[in-house]
Amino acid sequence: MAIEKICGIETEYSIIHKGVADPNPILASSMLITSYVQETGPHFDNGIADSVVWDFQDESPANDARGFTPIGSLPPVVETHLVNAVLTNGARFYVDHAHPELSTPECPNALEVSRYDRSGELILREAMKSVKSLLPDDQEIVVYKDNSDGKGNSYGCHENYLMDRSTPFGDIIRHGIAHFITRQIFTGSGKIGSEVPGSDPDSIAYQITQRADFFEEEVGLETTLKRPIINTRDEPHSDAERYRRLHVICGDANMSEAATFLKVGSTCFILAMVEDGFIGEDFIFDHPVQAMKEISYDLTLSQPIQRTNGESITALEVQEYFCERAKEYSERGGLEYVGGEVGLKVLNKWEEILVGLKEDPSSLHSQIDWIAKKRLLDVFCDRHKLSYFDARARSLAVQYHDIRNDSSIFNKLGMVTINDAKSVSEGVTKPPVGTRAYFRGACLQKWPEQIVSANWDSVVFSLDETTIKRVPVLDPLKGTYADVADLIDQCNTPHELIHALDI
Repeated sequence: MAIEKICGIETEYSIIHKGVADPNPILASSMLITSYVQETGPHFDNGIADSVVWDFQDESPANDARGFTPIGSLPPVVETHLVNAVLTNGARFYVDHAHPELSTPECPNALEVSRYDRSGELILREAMKSVKSLLPDDQEIVVYKDNSDGKGNSYGCHENYLMDRSTPFGDIIRHGIAHFITRQIFTGSGKIGSEVPGSDPDSIAYQITQRADFFEEEVGLETTLKRPIINTRDEPHSDAERYRRLHVICGDANMSEAATFLKVGSTCFILAMVEDGFIGEDFIFDHPVQAMKEISYDLTLSQPIQRTNGESITALEVQEYFCERAKEYSERGGLEYVGGEVGLKVLNKWEEILVGLKEDPSSLHSQIDWIAKKRLLDVFCDRHKLSYFDARARSLAVQYHDIRNDSSIFNKLGMVTINDAKSVSEGVTKPPVGTRAYFRGACLQKWPEQIVSANWDSVVFSLDETTIKRVPVLDPLKGTYADVADLIDQCNTPHELIHALDI
């Protein structure tokens, strides 16, 4: 049976340390995050600012939803030695391998995810300002919200969705693959060239998505090598008997709020319908990994993809089917699992975008990243008589993802916004009110000096010099504003809070 789709996004930002002969991205990422924490974090009695660090106790990235891990699989390494901070909005800001990464707090719907994703950009923007003040005048650390360096390296934008543990994982695979490889037509961020190992990088002038070139398997545990369309990491960060967390690694990082909103919102619908057995038709493709690439290369959206039943279908037709089923699902009570009124907004946006893609893709230049970027490149290349492969065109394509105010081309394109500027700004420091992220963020705001660490499903308090207490919040739907705001406000100390919670 379907459950409410609590969701969130983890974004790895690319990083460049300008003015340094031999830059170290891990060091640069650490400096970036530390400077932000030092400037914006609570300042204690000794005048030193610090952050609440991440608690790694419940990390289990090697657990596989299939019940086994194939020989040779390499799950992500938990890097406990790198900078890892918890923010007052409930988010996590940390160094992941060689990138700064920001995970939004758990959100109750796609609209909130798109808001906190934008808030994350503001956090990174402030972090760049903070670290710049510490660097020599000829140096600068800059981050970009993209997924590929054009040299064969990719970094992720991962989504997470709360699901009912009892849902057969095979059903998630069957319908999830069909959705993830076809939703590219509205989630892709656009890319010049190809980065498939062994291929001619100039064989594809422009493609829809930045990530398709890097996927090698249909199903698997890994996230950096042999990337699978369906990731099997079984790390729920919640009550494992009731829930699973579907970790989605195949999406692009979107500059467009509309694209982020629809990416998350449509997936919430798909997963809720999977839980309720509502989708109906199976779209099983002969070669899903190759189909993922073919869809990305097809700017006409007309490439038929071969199915195992001998028929073929386009990505657009698959998405049209899913959208129609989602509308029927909403009429039968499904909206309660996808954000209620927000679910209706998702349906309206989904239908609007699919109609635009079918009738005139260029009409979506203010909503869909790959179309906006292509339009920008076309105007530039036509004006200067250049090909996409010219270094100046490639530089412009990268600059599309520059989130600095004074360098942002994206902000000058008149893109559609979903959230107002005030709510995005508030999301930098305030947590969502409808999930357990509220409890985490509110406690961090009120008692920063007495919190030892925190993670998604618990907060660890220091009650005195010798006593610490872990407060578990295993249900993402608990610990909301409605649940605990008055209680936190009434308690003067964590000890009073824990006593009131009867833990």
